[in-house]
Amino acid sequence: MPLPPYIHEKLNDKERYQTVYAREYGSSAAPTAGLHFTKELLNSIKAKGIKIVNITLHVGLGTFRPVNVEDVTKHTMHSEYYILSKKAADVLNEVKSNNKKIIAVGTTTVRTLETVINKYNIFKEDHGETNIFIYPGYKFKAVDSLITNFHLPKSTLLMLVSAFTTRDIILKAYHEAIKNKYRFFSFGDAMFIK
Repeated sequence: MPLPPYIHEKLNDKERYQTVYAREYGSSAAPTAGLHFTKELLNSIKAKGIKIVNITLHVGLGTFRPVNVEDVTKHTMHSEYYILSKKAADVLNEVKSNNKKIIAVGTTTVRTLETVINKYNIFKEDHGETNIFIYPGYKFKAVDSLITNFHLPKSTLLMLVSAFTTRDIILKAYHEAIKNKYRFFSFGDAMFIK
């Protein structure tokens, strides 16, 4: 089983590094923000009338590669494969047209939805590779909020998270996480950013 480079121990239970809604083979790593969800939690969310949309994501190992350039615009972003079904696109368009919020679970989901909306100006059935690099200054068109893990410094993931809000808010969140010994990485704690 492919694991992020910071997990050194052997996983005896391979299901532990898998989301409860995983169906397709092909991802190099789990979309780790999804590890926070259980079937019971998803059912509870649905019972509140919140629509859950599934998309297929093949997270690439490049997601763990740090940014090693001073000028972030010179960073070559890795690509990740996605599939957005017509059914999912229709639900997302309905949510947007009713001025409701789209909350993405994970950075790969954000990259996928932003790629599709940038391509078509609406959500549309699509599949392909996303190599969008989102960093502070980016104007979100698809996603309104994000549930994600705490990420490493100099990572594209932290840069994407930082694009949602101000540097001060991100620094405060990370100081709070360190002070309270929150866990980082794949099996770590999550945050909600709006």
